[in-house]
Amino acid sequence: MKIGLDAMGGDYAPDAVVEGAVDALGQMPSGDRIVLIGDNARIREKLASLNAEPSLFDIVPTTQVIEMSDHPAKAFSQKKDSSIAVGFGMLKSGLIDGFASAGNTGAMMVGASYTVNVIPGVYRPALAALIPNLNGRSSILLDVGINPDSKPDVLLQYGLLGTVYAKHVLGIQNPTVGLLNIGTEESKGSSAVKAAWELLNESNDVQFRGNIEGHHLFTDEMTDVIVCDGFVGNVVLKMAEKFYVVARSRGVKDSFFDRLNFEVVGGTPVVGVNENVVVGHGISNRTAIMNMILTTRDVVHADLAGKIREAIGA
Repeated sequence: MKIGLDAMGGDYAPDAVVEGAVDALGQMPSGDRIVLIGDNARIREKLASLNAEPSLFDIVPTTQVIEMSDHPAKAFSQKKDSSIAVGFGMLKSGLIDGFASAGNTGAMMVGASYTVNVIPGVYRPALAALIPNLNGRSSILLDVGINPDSKPDVLLQYGLLGTVYAKHVLGIQNPTVGLLNIGTEESKGSSAVKAAWELLNESNDVQFRGNIEGHHLFTDEMTDVIVCDGFVGNVVLKMAEKFYVVARSRGVKDSFFDRLNFEVVGGTPVVGVNENVVVGHGISNRTAIMNMILTTRDVVHADLAGKIREAIGA
């Protein structure tokens, strides 16, 4: 297995990225490889400072970087020798099995949607985040940012995409699905959410358990898959991440709150595209990069993209 890593992606690249890659390699099977894509000299300089042998990695030199401030589509098309563009080219060509970056999220979505392409039959890809509960397990929340205004049929399909993720990556045999709403009654919510409730309730492809509310999150009342549009999902995700920051600022050290730390998860898979793509936080440090790589390995090992193609019938 080869995991492609954008060595130039993130506020602390390439230093934090190379550090995280060295740490991740120590937790991966001996046959797995990490492919560092970026500025050759800076990558090798950092490896040397860590006393890490360059031969343990594949290094693919590039000369350009898509900055966080760049316009995603424009930069992706114009900076063809950027670490992100080259990474997606390698992914499409089968030279790597998965690609991860903490760089420009918009550019990552351009590459995911137009280089490796959306799986035929998938209406809209989604970002799927893990939400912990008090009993130690995690649920999948999607979408958390790609599509802020989703139609009912898209929300229905998110239930299926999340079910495939839960089954094959998290190992949950019969994942339950809930629709995040302002009440448990089927009559509650916007017109799109109410229509999505009808579609989910009639579907034979998901184990729909009805609406769930905000106070069900983080508890054992939370379903295995939580469906919402990207606007709501992003608010929930950012709020959860801030819980950890607030807890630490108040001197609270607790294993549950630690699981809300974005560094622990590392990255968020893009579900619904033809290859395995993981997007990390722009402020990712060494630990977050390590966990982003390990998350990428998990979705590659589970063949998440392939399992979704099977479920969609593509």
